[in-house]
Amino acid sequence: MMTDELEDIDLLDDVDATSDDDGQLYEHLRMEVDRGQEPVRIDKYMSEHVQHSSRNRIQKAADAGFIQVNGTPVKSNYKVRPGDIITLMLDRPHYDTTIEPEDIPLDVVYEDDQLMVVNKPAGLVVHPGVGNFHGTLVNAIAWHLRNLPTYDPNDPSVGLVHRIDKDTSGLLVVAKTPEAKTELGAQFFNHDTHRSYVALVWGNFTEDTGRIEGNIGRDPKDRQRMAVFPAGGDIGKTAVTHYRVLERYGYTTLVECRLETGRTHQIRAHMKHIGHPLFADERYGGMEILRGERTASYKAYIQNCLKLCSRQALHARTLGFVHPVTHEQMDFTSELADDMQALIDKWRNYTRNNDIT
Repeated sequence: MMTDELEDIDLLDDVDATSDDDGQLYEHLRMEVDRGQEPVRIDKYMSEHVQHSSRNRIQKAADAGFIQVNGTPVKSNYKVRPGDIITLMLDRPHYDTTIEPEDIPLDVVYEDDQLMVVNKPAGLVVHPGVGNFHGTLVNAIAWHLRNLPTYDPNDPSVGLVHRIDKDTSGLLVVAKTPEAKTELGAQFFNHDTHRSYVALVWGNFTEDTGRIEGNIGRDPKDRQRMAVFPAGGDIGKTAVTHYRVLERYGYTTLVECRLETGRTHQIRAHMKHIGHPLFADERYGGMEILRGERTASYKAYIQNCLKLCSRQALHARTLGFVHPVTHEQMDFTSELADDMQALIDKWRNYTRNNDIT
């Protein structure tokens, strides 16, 4: 069970990669159409049956000749029939996703025989995926636990219980045993954990606290981004974020965000939705100057801020849960990453020196 600010990987991200010299295609997916299936376009059928896919990407794959039915390439308007064998044939071999231990520095905050809590730096991918098959947090954990006979990094019944984005820093819990992962996973699923993030967002808030509720689902205009849809609707999954103002800098605000649910890009999407994108969050518009002056000096100041912290200003600061064996309450707090702390200090000084409220 994986939750939190998860970076999803789309199977069809690289359908237009350069072909091998021999023109050989490699099978990446095989599925059989249900016996009772009514005739329907293959792009629609696959978009509904292949996880993390989109109709547009499937159409692109079909146009490139990568989608076959019963061994023959088809176009996206082909209508599937009961018993059809659909295969996705790409021009590169299926990558071996076996997780190997790698000697990568790991900041272990707490560890016992059941679990460990780590503080992930910004820029470190959590789990191997397209474009990042090595050098991830999972590889680092595998190295750290390489001498533990009962820990298999390729066994999904152990390991990370939740994830955060590559460019988000902060706390994560790792289960060493299947029993610990089951118990911790249930706590995350039932929202019994306590998690808070610190974020620097664009704009000033009129209130000191607030609650954001809105379903989160894939943005139909940009598959790499999440969008907010009406709460209680059929699109997306229920998501609730509580926020509290920590400091005001006039043009930006430091807030604490507490997750009631843990959806993909939840804080980033919710803050964008209410008009306060995270500072330096390129995917959600935070790299633009959204508040403040239009002077050359102010623009230069913002550019210097972006050099200090060139990723979304988001840190998973606290993590609390009940220990799966001792049943004690476990609470952890981590210091802000250096780049984010430097960014906050710069805004504090700017506010003070320019008498901004």
